[in-house]
Amino acid sequence: MNSKIGRAMSAGLWLSATLSLLAGCGGSQTTSTLAMMPQTPAGSASGSRRGSWMAPDAKHQDLLYISDLATSDVYVYAYRSGALEGTLTGFSAPHGECVDAAGDVFITNTNAASVLEYAHGGSSPIATIQDPNQSPAGCSIDPTTGTLAVTSVGGTQGSSPGNVAVYKNAKGAPKIYSNASFYSYVKCTFDATGNLFVDGTAHTGNFEFAELPAGGKTLGTVTLSQSIQIAGAVQWDGKHVAVEDQGVASQGSTIYRFAISAGNGRKVGTASLGGSTDVIQPWINGMTVVGGDATGAIFYWHYPAGGAAYKTMPGVAAPVGATVSVGS
Repeated sequence: MNSKIGRAMSAGLWLSATLSLLAGCGGSQTTSTLAMMPQTPAGSASGSRRGSWMAPDAKHQDLLYISDLATSDVYVYAYRSGALEGTLTGFSAPHGECVDAAGDVFITNTNAASVLEYAHGGSSPIATIQDPNQSPAGCSIDPTTGTLAVTSVGGTQGSSPGNVAVYKNAKGAPKIYSNASFYSYVKCTFDATGNLFVDGTAHTGNFEFAELPAGGKTLGTVTLSQSIQIAGAVQWDGKHVAVEDQGVASQGSTIYRFAISAGNGRKVGTASLGGSTDVIQPWINGMTVVGGDATGAIFYWHYPAGGAAYKTMPGVAAPVGATVSVGS
């Protein structure tokens, strides 16, 4: 199965839930039927319509959150055991995810032009951050200030380019940033000193990368020493900026590590996500990177080594975003 869930987003197209599921990438062929999407594996999350719920012990565990475009739900697993601890419902195309220092989880609600915030292990949102007339797809929290950055793949119904919205203290009206080379802004990350890094695509679909320095006013272009085919996750791993290439066809996904200075990114490492076909937003958690693949499985890989997954568990039909929130 050569479905590429994120292709519509990466090409700067309108990211409705249906288009995200149906968009394909296999070189010259595009799938056009929902039946081509992977089905939910036996024993995995099933997209129950009973509403949001969370197990009583969830708050005391490290939790893995996985968003599913097929059901528009977010499934919450015990990070170590893989047991399903809860389901969050009521989204309209949940996509990228991020977490703050308190363990609160932020989930981009793409088709509803908003970001929902949940307390660790909570079953109801504690805040809703509006991203008016946009299609939010990625987010990150500045560890130095609590500022929230949200990337958008484009205006409502693809009517205009996307942007980066930055919310002081993760609330209120945002400051908006853009770069003339971008059409869609896909994912982002703050580093340890508050510099913001963003990936995305030009109108042509070509990969773009940029930096908003801490305290800066301009989202400036950064040139990377490694070509990226399809924009994926961007995350600060504690030492370097990790930029994911979703990959093309059978190549699978790869994370490249960069040392970035003065508008240039020098590659210092590579972590292949072995066995993957398309991981849209994996999450680096210390010495592990975890994420859902287009096949529906959820993989755990060693980081920064990469290679073959050391743990695999049944997942969801169309996994997209992932994050890990640490319990008390």
